[in-house]
Amino acid sequence: MCLAIPMQVKSIDEFQCLCEARGIERQVSLFMMQGENVSPGDYVLVHVGYAIQKISKSDAAESWQLFDEIVGEVG
Repeated sequence: MCLAIPMQVKSIDEFQCLCEARGIERQVSLFMMQGENVSPGDYVLVHVGYAIQKISKSDAAESWQLFDEIVGEVG
């Protein structure tokens, strides 16, 4: 099983971008998304440092809501 985290793209420099989720920023590779039109403000799923899929803002919010529910049940 793998886990991808929804993050918002803040800036792009060729095949690298700065992404943010809940105040945490990470450098993310866009190498696996060649051919996709990714712009600052877009949301992507990030897995082990690579953006793997572009998603909507509502899908990102729904994913975070589910993560919060899971953590709430475990904690």
